[in-house]
Amino acid sequence: MPLLIVIALALAWLIKTFLLQAFSIPSASMENTLRIGDRVLVDKLTPWFGSEPERGEVVVFHDPGGWLGETVPVDTNPVTGAIQKGLSFVGLMPSAEEKDLIKRVIAVGGDTVECKGTGPVKVNGKALEEPYIYPGNTPCGDRPFGPIKVPQGRIWVMGDHRQDSLDSRYHQNLPGNGTVSVDEVVGRAVVVAWPISNWSTLPVPGTFDQPGINAAAAGLPATALPAAGGLAGAVPLVMWRRRRLINRAG
Repeated sequence: MPLLIVIALALAWLIKTFLLQAFSIPSASMENTLRIGDRVLVDKLTPWFGSEPERGEVVVFHDPGGWLGETVPVDTNPVTGAIQKGLSFVGLMPSAEEKDLIKRVIAVGGDTVECKGTGPVKVNGKALEEPYIYPGNTPCGDRPFGPIKVPQGRIWVMGDHRQDSLDSRYHQNLPGNGTVSVDEVVGRAVVVAWPISNWSTLPVPGTFDQPGINAAAAGLPATALPAAGGLAGAVPLVMWRRRRLINRAG
């Protein structure tokens, strides 16, 4: 029995490190797409094969520096702290020390992005139709911006709850001018796995595939992933994306 437990924990660690990792949603910045307390599964496999974030994807990334401000104090109880660290190490519990954010990629390296007045957001001159924005919000929220040229190797991100998201718009005074290095990206959120009532995949909205949106960009066209059935579809989604990358390279 102890050997089986060790094997199970080792498999959990391998899955967390190289395939899928669960993340908890801590804020309302991505409502109504993601709600506080939701657990999402993040694809960590495809970045190993040279994949970079694409427009429309929901991604988890490390704090580039200064985005999160002061963090919540970590539990100082040595017993509960050790348990949480152990469970987070094998991927069974979110880490209390991780400084990660989750937002939607709006523009990638080479793109020009802007939002004037009440919107819409434009990428390379093409207006985005964004039905995922929180009801009552405007595309620009309270922070119009641009036009901004996104440097290669970086992304421009925004929360779906535009009036409750401290995203790229609010960090233009920091190094990177509000953009995030692709090296900081942990992976793409592909499935809402918990609670069960919220199970769903997180496909790329069709507006990011509209004709001409790639005209001024250096990258390849963004393509939506096919829908899959909840948690059971997470691994097939990841493997499908890996095959797509291999075919692209060939």
